[in-house]
Amino acid sequence: MSGTAVETGSGRGRTVTLPARPEPLRVSVEETAIVVIDMQNAYASKGGYVDLAGFDISGAAGTIGQIAKVLETGRQAGVTIVYLQNGWDADYVEAGGPGSPNWHKSNALKTMRARPELQGQLLARGGWDYELVGPLAPQPGDIVLHKTRYSAFFNSQLDSTLRARGIRNIVFVGIATNVCVESTLRDGFHLEYFGVMLEDATHHLGPEMMQQASVYNVEKFFGWVSTVADFCGTFGQLPE
Repeated sequence: MSGTAVETGSGRGRTVTLPARPEPLRVSVEETAIVVIDMQNAYASKGGYVDLAGFDISGAAGTIGQIAKVLETGRQAGVTIVYLQNGWDADYVEAGGPGSPNWHKSNALKTMRARPELQGQLLARGGWDYELVGPLAPQPGDIVLHKTRYSAFFNSQLDSTLRARGIRNIVFVGIATNVCVESTLRDGFHLEYFGVMLEDATHHLGPEMMQQASVYNVEKFFGWVSTVADFCGTFGQLPE
């Protein structure tokens, strides 16, 4: 891919040039993390909240397979891997009441209000809906963090966890491209992280044009866009 490589980080450790749009991105492997957004039963499994709320989850299975490739390559290269799980306490105090925009806009909360028999089942910590999907189970050394809003940086330990490890570059995979992935990448931009979204390892909620719009926003304004093949081809060349 043509373009001028972008130098990032302190040059600590191994560096690679990742093919990306709008230009290739040169990164230090030791300063890079893969952040997995919300790959939970709620978002990717039949009977999860997204399915019950009426969204099409047919593309989630393919996304799981793509993410698995990225994680395997990342672990072999020694890249930090961070999982985010979205949800709230069993009483939904963390979700906020009517005074919070989240109470009005969260489709999980709205679905439970419309279907009282589901109360307590959707995105409650400790429940099946909240759990990460089996094929993407964290491995020893991976980091798992909790979040209560779309952005994984909001009121969470993500920023401090990354900074403590000297992370400057974030490779994003997960669900949903147009909601939690894009929200987190945008916030990361304002916190001086270099964000790369792997467009074929994310899945959108809503019409296909939502995926296209998020890819456009990331590429033009907030970060870089790459693919699973380019990530694996680049990081897969590194010794374990």
